[in-house]
Amino acid sequence: MNYQKKLENKTRCLICPRECLISNGQKGFCHVRENLNGEIVLTTYGYNTGLSLDPIEKKPLYHFCPNTSILSFGTIGCNMGCLFCQNYQTTKNKSDPKSFYKASPEEIIGAAKKYNIKSIAFTYNEPVIFFEYARDCAKLAKEEGIKTVLVSAGYINEAPRKELFQYIDAMNIDLKGFSEEFYNKNCGAKLAPVLDTIKYVKSETNCHLELTTMIIEGKNNSYDTLKAETDWILNNLGADIPLHFSAFFPRYKYANMAQTSFEALLKARNTALEGGLNYVYTGNLSNIETSSTFCKKCKKPLIVRGGYNIIEYNLADNKCKFCEEEIYGEY
Repeated sequence: MNYQKKLENKTRCLICPRECLISNGQKGFCHVRENLNGEIVLTTYGYNTGLSLDPIEKKPLYHFCPNTSILSFGTIGCNMGCLFCQNYQTTKNKSDPKSFYKASPEEIIGAAKKYNIKSIAFTYNEPVIFFEYARDCAKLAKEEGIKTVLVSAGYINEAPRKELFQYIDAMNIDLKGFSEEFYNKNCGAKLAPVLDTIKYVKSETNCHLELTTMIIEGKNNSYDTLKAETDWILNNLGADIPLHFSAFFPRYKYANMAQTSFEALLKARNTALEGGLNYVYTGNLSNIETSSTFCKKCKKPLIVRGGYNIIEYNLADNKCKFCEEEIYGEY
């Protein structure tokens, strides 16, 4: 399906809620979707910033195929305007895409099969903006029995969302904060479409779901904000959806701000746990206890993590070895 609408001398891109109205020869907000003679074209199709082999825990996914490797790649550009972007060298890059690594969907899936890698990830920049490339890779991966992972901010319109997500096995959605004011001032975007995407994944797909919120002290970590986020997750998704609180490091327009303290991450984690969520983690600042998975019933350690490494594993067939409580995820 072609997600665009021609309007006299311009064409509207319908991939994401920005719905950029683009003149011939110009590009949208993301810098990679261009109007060429009235048609919106993805200029980065087949071009990416290189293939990397990552631990799946790095996505972060803690409840999906733990202790496995995943073939990861992304392109350039983004449809979010985050002032705190941690990957701005990629997301804000306006270089000629043809200067980057070229790999067709067939070549990417071929590499995964050659090295016996069981999953691929669309990550590093926003996969929504390279929709056609991600869709074609994901569709081919499904045909070849390779799992697909999408790491996204969830800023996508309903129709392309439905088409792409049918080929996705697991997602980590970056819930950047929990107020329209935060999204408007710090991301140049809206919160509501992100929440709609998250609810869609949970209720309308079979996709494994985890969430990440990067804590920026003084911006999105007040008790009321964290409590509201926790309550929303509990009421709309359930207590078992894993939530990761990651640390902010001074980058891009927020280069002069302080790095997130571990105390702030711990406070956020405690707020979510006390609010009723079962699986809450901290990331980017290593700590064994707050990055390990505990049984929600007997509270014994199920997966003990040191960084991205698993140092103790007490699951059997998705169940706790100690009390046989079923644990959310795919193992």
